[in-house]
Amino acid sequence: MELEAFIQQRLPLEPVPGVPEIRLHRAGPSSGLMRLADADPDFGSPYWARPWGGGLALARHVLDHPEVVAGKRVLDLGSGSGLVAIAAALAGAGEVRAVDVDPYAVTAARLNAAANGVAIAVEQADLLDGDPPDVELMLVGDLFYDPDLATRAEVFLRRCVAAGIAVLIGDPFRAPLPTQRLTVVAEYPVADFGDAAGALRTAAVFALKA
Repeated sequence: MELEAFIQQRLPLEPVPGVPEIRLHRAGPSSGLMRLADADPDFGSPYWARPWGGGLALARHVLDHPEVVAGKRVLDLGSGSGLVAIAAALAGAGEVRAVDVDPYAVTAARLNAAANGVAIAVEQADLLDGDPPDVELMLVGDLFYDPDLATRAEVFLRRCVAAGIAVLIGDPFRAPLPTQRLTVVAEYPVADFGDAAGALRTAAVFALKA
């Protein structure tokens, strides 16, 4: 089955827990994601198919504080489902880019943006070894779950801050997060990826210090 049709037919559009203003194509027990994995040896982990705690906190914060993004050029790094990018567009960002390395995430983010009636530029790319992009604000949800990735992400984001780009990070205090170089902006109760049904934990929105 073609990927867009698979997502539309097998991953129903549902309001996001804690961010009901946004609906996403979300995987459930009967979605059959293993069919995609069986058909593609490069399928990888379907992180894009369910919301993660950091993205939930960051999306909630952006919607509750639209002045954070209003009129700005915004990039959602490691966008996954596009949740944070969609929140930024709904909150009045001037221009929104959603970037992820996973082609499946890129397809899902395009479908989710269309379902929520917002226009965002979605692209497949790995930006971490490049120069800071031409944006004013970088939004980063749940990119600090792996030590090696966290190191690469921090180096890149520090280059962004040095170039005058503000950086906000959403994360439920995972171990690789460099908390000593971050300032907590806000905290939210969230249901994180992989937690038991109904379980909540605290996730925070952090600003990366200059």
